[in-house]
Amino acid sequence: MELHLHPFNLQLRHTFRIAHGARTHQPTLIVELRDGELSGFGEATATSYYGQSVEKMQETLEQLRSKIESSQWEKAEDFWEIMRPDLETNPFVQCALDVAAHDLAARRAGVPLYRHWGLELTELPLTNYTIGIASVEEMVAKMEETPWPVYKIKLGTDHDLEIIRALREHTDAAFRVDANCAWTAEQTIALAPELKALNVEFIEQPLGMDDRAGMALVHRESVLPVIADESCQREPDVDRCAGLFHGVNIKLMKCGGLTPARRMIERARSLKLRVMVGCMTESSVGIAAIAHLLPLLDYVDMDGALLLKDEPATGVCIENGVVHFVDGPGTGASLR
Repeated sequence: MELHLHPFNLQLRHTFRIAHGARTHQPTLIVELRDGELSGFGEATATSYYGQSVEKMQETLEQLRSKIESSQWEKAEDFWEIMRPDLETNPFVQCALDVAAHDLAARRAGVPLYRHWGLELTELPLTNYTIGIASVEEMVAKMEETPWPVYKIKLGTDHDLEIIRALREHTDAAFRVDANCAWTAEQTIALAPELKALNVEFIEQPLGMDDRAGMALVHRESVLPVIADESCQREPDVDRCAGLFHGVNIKLMKCGGLTPARRMIERARSLKLRVMVGCMTESSVGIAAIAHLLPLLDYVDMDGALLLKDEPATGVCIENGVVHFVDGPGTGASLR
């Protein structure tokens, strides 16, 4: 098996703003595991908020090249365990390798990844389209540029309710709001009835990760469901979210790939939590991997590649919230 690394600096269609900052480009690293004529692809974005850079990820993988290329495995889950001692504190790199391994394993079997897992494509959730923080005029323009049945609206300003009211005048689409830890418990509880009346489905991560008392209050008092994001990054976090959130948003790069994500989904279901999988601003390599989890999900946020101006890869196609799978084995992802 050969390891090949493909760094890219993805240009966004528009400046993307959330409560943590703004960006116009997204550096990313696509990892290829090549076995003869077959290749599996995975991805990890370089996110400074989580201490990641393309250079650091490449350096880590080069240090592990010999172990990666000499590893013998049939199941991707076994490869995840082989690499875990080296990457337990580096889930972004582990994710890229794990997704590439799942892709390669399904290609070896000659079937799509979801079928390799024994899943079928029935009753799949629609993906939302994300509108970042901007002036109301800019946010409306983005919605008009991309008409969609479900929008995720990034909030965290001092006029969040006014934003949702203004946007509601321009679309009948369902809204989901993501405060990215910017609200207080009191704000969340007070805003929830107003947001519900404006056809908001749920609130994502309203409070900071450490405010467990506040989240317990919100969980008890909010008329809208609350979904954990920053509070649910690794496998043990799922149990910690029970009683504080109504559901969890799992991100492959934060948890270490498809292998732990599937375990997190199973655990969340056992705790009666709703399950969402989210994305970073990433290429179709990462997005295609998320798509194969769709039969297991209540909600999905996999619009990352739709936010890009230049796309270095192909994978699934998304039209009006509906995910269309390509014919062929694995995740369907490939470099252009």
